[in-house]
Amino acid sequence: MDAAAPRRMQIARGLSELRERAQLTQEEVAKRAGLSAGTVNRYENWSTTARLKPSTVKLLAGACGATAAEVETLVQLAGDASAGWWVGNDAVPSWLNPLVSLEHEAAYENVFAPSVVPGLLQTRSYAMAIHQAQEVREDPAEIERMVDARIQRQGILDRRPPFHLWAVLDEAVLRRIVGDAAVMAEQIDHLRDMADRPNVDIQVLPFSAGAHAAVLGQFVTLGTDELSAVYVEMRGGGMYLDKRPDVERYRLAWDYVRSQAANTSASLAMLTAALKEYRS
Repeated sequence: MDAAAPRRMQIARGLSELRERAQLTQEEVAKRAGLSAGTVNRYENWSTTARLKPSTVKLLAGACGATAAEVETLVQLAGDASAGWWVGNDAVPSWLNPLVSLEHEAAYENVFAPSVVPGLLQTRSYAMAIHQAQEVREDPAEIERMVDARIQRQGILDRRPPFHLWAVLDEAVLRRIVGDAAVMAEQIDHLRDMADRPNVDIQVLPFSAGAHAAVLGQFVTLGTDELSAVYVEMRGGGMYLDKRPDVERYRLAWDYVRSQAANTSASLAMLTAALKEYRS
């Protein structure tokens, strides 16, 4: 992805809203702008990897009857969109690019993890064991590159102004042995250290909580005060949602699962107990 996802999202939403305001279909906008309907669709879908051209954004906005100020705003957003370290890095799968790009500019990230520690909180040895399990036929050197990219991604937690990460871990995350007991002990000790940071909150959802609002799997909500999106984890790819009803549905699920989880103090006690078990 060659552009920052929040800017892509603003452009996509802006073009979509202009078209809807003008009561035009994508095909009608394409005809007015002298472009293909596929191009219109790509520019209204922020999570695609299509390169954004300011000239195309100008054509699309103009075809929808945008004011000069509206056109200028969208064109400037397209011109300001910039690449990050992950762009063109084949150690970062293309389907993960939008998430990394969003993290780069987001103010917060809330993640529910049902089975493994979220990438932003993984130790190197834990990440290595995860990649070895997922990429069973991959060359060891390539796996090393994937792990390097994951560790580099964690630099977002040291950003200024602070990036706030709030993670709810299912108790299964603590019980599933990734690597071996030593790897798990190191990982859980790292979680305790991260929980001491002012910009990181970690809660554990105990088995005793029973069924919960996020029972279907891992998801991430992230963004800024103005923009927000959802990333839903899937094997071999991810699904990105930014429509308000979808975002609100996942925000509600997040609120419920967070309320069902143990508070931070009780969660720290659970982490400490698990650490003792693995060390013994």
